[in-house]
Amino acid sequence: MKHMENISSLLQGSSPGEYQRLDPKLEREAIAAPGEQPWEMIMDKKHFKLWRRPIEGTHLYQYRVFGSYTDVTPRQFFNVQLDTEYRKKWDSLVIKLDVIERDLATGSEVIHWVTHFPYPMYSRDYVYVRRYSVDKENNLMVLVSRAVEHPSVPEDPEYVRVRTYESQMVIRPHKTFDENGFDYLLTYSDNPQTVFPRYCVSWMVSSGMPDFLEKLHTAALKAKKMEIEVRDYMSAKPIESGSSEGKASMAAAEHKSDGTCSPAQLEYA
Repeated sequence: MKHMENISSLLQGSSPGEYQRLDPKLEREAIAAPGEQPWEMIMDKKHFKLWRRPIEGTHLYQYRVFGSYTDVTPRQFFNVQLDTEYRKKWDSLVIKLDVIERDLATGSEVIHWVTHFPYPMYSRDYVYVRRYSVDKENNLMVLVSRAVEHPSVPEDPEYVRVRTYESQMVIRPHKTFDENGFDYLLTYSDNPQTVFPRYCVSWMVSSGMPDFLEKLHTAALKAKKMEIEVRDYMSAKPIESGSSEGKASMAAAEHKSDGTCSPAQLEYA
């Protein structure tokens, strides 16, 4: 989080939400924390910058986005990102997005997400656990996700299961959680399980996340202007961990399998 502050001060331009260009070598060193591999910038937009670096021992990349918005509040951006029901309305790529299980003691949730992939590829499905934290003392919001397995969601031969997925986002308000303006740092990686060449996969992943962030930003603006009711995750308080209600299964009928699904075959695009 401290490193994020250093990045922000180094890249900040003359106007809020705008960033200056640095010498490429200096920028690679700046974006990498001490002891990290250097990052390669692959996208430089008005509201965000996107870097990548290879993941050792694989054909995959890890990506990092640093951006800023000045027209929505951190709370709105945070809540819209977490609200699965609202996302079904603003994200046209979503086929299915359900909370499978929720741990009321910690707020951790297991999510089943099915999403369209560009033609001619099959749709992908993800089963992941997410957890968030609001640090009021340090004025930060954190959201982390990673792929898991869950007995309520066996593989469906209609989709390709993505088993490698990680995402970490830190949001830092410019002032408060309820005033417009914040910076965010997103680090993510996934393996979409495709037989296409590495450069094709890199293009899909690197272009898909910025597109999602812009849609997320637009959805937050729309919710703000139209006063769309979005669940306030900052105000949701978990119950005590010792309670017998510490865990609640959210599995509904549509989550249950009608039969045993065999693992998806590897002959997919």
